[in-house]
Amino acid sequence: MKKLFALSIALFLVAIGFAQTTDKSKTLLDEVSTKISAYKNIQISFDYSLDNDKEKVHQKTSGTVNIQGQKYHLNFMGVEKIYDLKKVYTIVHEDEEVVISNPTTEENEFSPSNILSFYKKGYKYAWDKAVTIEGKKIQYIKLIPIKAGDVTYIMLGIDSQNKQIYQVEYLDKKNTKTTLKIKSFKPNVEMSPKEFVFDEAKYKDKDYTITRM
Repeated sequence: MKKLFALSIALFLVAIGFAQTTDKSKTLLDEVSTKISAYKNIQISFDYSLDNDKEKVHQKTSGTVNIQGQKYHLNFMGVEKIYDLKKVYTIVHEDEEVVISNPTTEENEFSPSNILSFYKKGYKYAWDKAVTIEGKKIQYIKLIPIKAGDVTYIMLGIDSQNKQIYQVEYLDKKNTKTTLKIKSFKPNVEMSPKEFVFDEAKYKDKDYTITRM
């Protein structure tokens, strides 16, 4: 009975914590989302790491992504991915292959263009640690999925001063941690209109295999 009582108290305190922190967490997330939405475009470079100590898996690489509205052009791990509002073009240079497909619901939800709007549904928020990194105050907000799934939690690190994303961490059920750290965040840059256009003739000339799903 004492254990059950202690557990009840602990759950009650957790519930209070969520109630107290959800509002300010959401306020900060909304401020960042509003600021990002006001830009005509964004150019981002990032570091990526994937770590699982139990499986002895440790990977590190980097990538870039250009975003304009819902359109994006991602370069990551030797693969280019372009979304032009109609189709997703996945260009795998190593295999000399292009796959043209319709965007899935999951792709739309977690696409680069939705970098800070996915949190608006399906998550509870918790105000987490604040640390100073290279002179920047980084406030972390923990996002916990309401429905059980592959993701245990997501940690969003936000630069409190300029209201920009600093880091995103995902932890899954297998204790694999995926981290994206923003190296460079440039809004309102000059981008060619062709940035989000897939040139099929270009890849036909290169003898790439083009597959339509």
